[in-house]
Formats: sequence, C-alpha cells, structure tokens
Amino acid sequence: MGFIDGQFVLNPTFEEMEKSELDLIITANEEDVIMLEAGANQFTEEKMIEAIRFGHESIKPLIALQKQLQKKEGTPKREDIAQVELNEELYSKIKDKVSERLKKILAMPDKQQRMEALDVLNNELVEKEIEEGNESPELDVKTVIGKLEKEVVREIILMSKKRVDGRGFEEIRALSSEVNPLPRTHGSALFTRGETQALAVTTLGTGSDEQIIDALEGESKRTFMLHYNFPPFSVGEAKPMRGPGRREIGHGALAAKALRPVMPSSEEFPYTIRIVSEILESNGSSSMATVCASSMALMGGGVPVKAAVGGIAMGLLKEGDDYVLLTDIAGVEDHYGDMDFKVAGTEKGITAVQMDIKIKGVNYDILCEGFESARKARLKILEHMSKTVKEPFEEISATAPRIVTLMVHVDKIREVIGPGGKVIRKIIAETGSDINIDDDGTCQVASADKESLESAVQMIKDIIAEPEAGKVYQGKITKLMAFGAFCEFMPGKEGLIHVSELSREYVKDVSSVVKEGDAVEVILFEIDSQGRNNLSIKRAQELKEAKEAE
Repeated sequence: MGFIDGQFVLNPTFEEMEKSELDLIITANEEDVIMLEAGANQFTEEKMIEAIRFGHESIKPLIALQKQLQKKEGTPKREDIAQVELNEELYSKIKDKVSERLKKILAMPDKQQRMEALDVLNNELVEKEIEEGNESPELDVKTVIGKLEKEVVREIILMSKKRVDGRGFEEIRALSSEVNPLPRTHGSALFTRGETQALAVTTLGTGSDEQIIDALEGESKRTFMLHYNFPPFSVGEAKPMRGPGRREIGHGALAAKALRPVMPSSEEFPYTIRIVSEILESNGSSSMATVCASSMALMGGGVPVKAAVGGIAMGLLKEGDDYVLLTDIAGVEDHYGDMDFKVAGTEKGITAVQMDIKIKGVNYDILCEGFESARKARLKILEHMSKTVKEPFEEISATAPRIVTLMVHVDKIREVIGPGGKVIRKIIAETGSDINIDDDGTCQVASADKESLESAVQMIKDIIAEPEAGKVYQGKITKLMAFGAFCEFMPGKEGLIHVSELSREYVKDVSSVVKEGDAVEVILFEIDSQGRNNLSIKRAQELKEAKEAE
C-alpha cells in the first residue's frame, strides 16, 4: 500500500513509491488482520487504520480466488503437527506441585533471578525423573515446564487481571536516558526502559562512506544506515559472537524505517550518517529502545532531525472474546502472549509499525485500541526524552569532519582531478582532507581540521576559478625569455610579463629582475582577443602604492 497525492495506492510501482508517504504491507484473512509492516511520514492513528482497512478490502477478492482453487482442487487442509510431543503423564504428575512455585518465581522483579530460579526448578525435576528411570528427562521436563509457565503467565494476566511484574496494563517501566555519554564519538545516547538498555552511537562521514545498494530496482546509494547488535551478554548468555542474523537485520531495518521520515536531506546536511545500536540488556522490545536511543544520539551529534522519534511495544493475551492489551511488554509477556505490536513515531504521528501474532487474527476493535494505547505511551516516552535532549545540538562534535560543498563546472572536473588523479591526490596529500566529486560537479571537501579544510577548498577554488582582468595574483616565474617572463598566476594557468611590465626602470636583461621559481605579485591587466593573459609586476606595485597612499 502507498499514499500518493492524498490517495491510497494499491501495489504501487518502484517509481510511485519514491513519492509515497506510506509503505504498508498487510496480511489478513476475511475477518481479521494477521500481519502489518509499515513505514509512514508521521501518519495519524486514524489515517493508519484507514490505510489498513483499504488494504484489507483489497485482499478479500484474493481470498475468494484461493477458496475457488481450493474447492476445485479438493485437497483437505493439513493438520498442525507439534514440533515437540508433550509427555502427558509427566505434565499431570507435576502440574499441581509446581504451579504455585512457578507463580512465585515469575513474580520476581529481576529477570536474572527468575532465570536462575527456573533453572533450579528444572534441574530438580530432571534429577527426580532420572531416578525414576525416564530415558529423556531433560527434553520432557523442559517441554512440560514451558507449557506450565505459559499457563501460569496467562492465568495471572487474564484471570487475576494483573501483570507478572505487578504493573498496570498501561504502565511503562522506569525510564532513564543520557545524551553523549561517550566523549570521543560524534554523537551517542543511552536509553533504558526497565531491564532493556540500548547504547546508540552516531558517526558522521563523507560521500565516500555512502552505502551502495544493488537491488532489484537498480543501483542506489544510501546516506543513512542503522545497524543493530544483540550480543549474547544482553540476555545473560555466553556464546560466540557471529555475524548479524535475522533478528539483528530485522530490528535494525525497523528502527531505520522509524527514523527515516525525520532525517534531513543531503542538501540540508551533506553527511553520510551511520548509527550503531548496542543492546546492553534486553527484556522486551530492544528495537523500540533502539529507536529512542538513536533519536537522541542523532540530536547529540548535531544532526538537524525534524523531530524526536520514540517507540513502544504492545502485547495481547486473548481467550475467546476476552482479551487484555499490555503496554510496554516484557520478554515473558512477548514469549507467552498472542501479539507483538510495535509502533514508533513523533508527537505528530506514526513513522513505523510492525505487528505479528500467534492467533488466527486481530479485529479492528483491538487494532484501534492498540494504536490509541501506543500513542499515549509514545507521548510519555517522548516527554521523558525531551527532558534529556529537546533539540538537535547546534554544533556537530569537534571530532566530526566539517564538510564544505562546492559546485564545479562539468568542464572543470577533469582539471580538479588531473591526469590519473594526480591533482586531487596532491590536494589530499597536502591538506589531509577528504574530497569527493560527483559527475554533476558537486564537490564535497571534508576535514576535522579547520585549517586543512580551508586550504583544500582554496586550492580547488583556485583551480576552477576563471582569470579576472584587473585582479592581483600571487604568481611564480616559470620561464625566462628575451622579451619577458612567463608566470603561473593560477594553478595550471600562465601569462606573460612583458619586459616593459617587469619594472618601472628600463630592463636590459630579464634575468637581472626575476629568476625562475621567484614568487611575484602580478596584476592581470588584459586578456587579449586570442585569450592570452598579459601580466604586470610594475602595475601591481603602482596599485599597491596608490592604496597605501589612501
């Protein structure tokens, strides 16, 4: 689904999506919604529901077509097969014995304590089963405990109308945040919500740091990247650190989607921006913590974002017509619940949505209530974030590169680059600056050192500048002739200083006045009809004396 010029568009093309304010993917059955994935330009909750309804109606003819095919084919529906078979005898034997103990364990406020207590219970049951001759006690006990834990969690929430950790259904866990805790980075932020903590780091780069994307729709360049890391220690595990998996890629993509609508254009902020989110602790919705931390890290880095972005994860437990919506779900509520519904956005509206469920579907009453609860929670989180950092910093970090953008005429590009890149390499070597030139003549010069940046910019300006009659230049004598001397007064540009223009005195021998390599101040007093540059030392001296006399 797209939204272009005020109209919803079904299955938009790649070209249409470039103009769209919405990128929505929806999966549904005839009655209910099953899955949502969306990026939006600060959509209101009402407009997002309207988009979902539009997409849902468009799905129904496809479902009717599938039913026709199913009826024609006549193949019966396949039965679900459980991956792990439950030991019913063991389940019946230990259910009453451990249910109350499980309730006490799950009520522990600290996640690590709960995990350790569950391990103790699990080991006790395994040892007892070994004594009684069970051939596969570890698998049987783990399966039974998992089922019992799910039943206890759902019973506490649905029957007792309480959450496992004692919170109210719309209550957000304790929040804390800090901007720029890392002094050497270009921008950073630490965001903590309960036992979930994300450290986001912003790095500002140049055009050479852009990511080249080779996709089905063609090659493109990306100036904004967000990478999400989920180290094992964040959930109390010790195992090898490997490359990004499905979780890391998916969570990073969702957080990037949430932030993209508020990012400045390349014209407004000519930097390549990379954010890395390190999850230091995880107990529910680290992707939304990443959104919050990344938003503050951008502001701390001086990136002129349009607004702050916050995110929240909603949960659902449903039995028949009875259901409970949970704000800011913890890990156990996500694991044993029926829905994971993430909503990110600004004060104005939604920028990203992701919903997956474990039940048949979610109706519109639940969706509307979920969006409204998520909006209230998001505003509370944004209010907390604004107390830490309200606006983007006016100045970027002293360690970040400064970028100056120049427009070089297309005909001058090869002069800046030089044969085999000789000229541009020389500028980079002498100044230590980073230089990138696009085919359209856009030239970016970057350096963390102000003097180096100014020096590189001036060198490029000197190359692309056109000679101006009446202007004084600092030149260098390149060749002596009987009738005068040739002088390089601009990079790659020479002019003749006629013997009569070398001095106010009569000059018999050119070498008596200047020598090769001498630095001289000259004035370009004429560009003749053949394009030759005529220079004068004498007139430059006269002009200087006249100004001093004033």
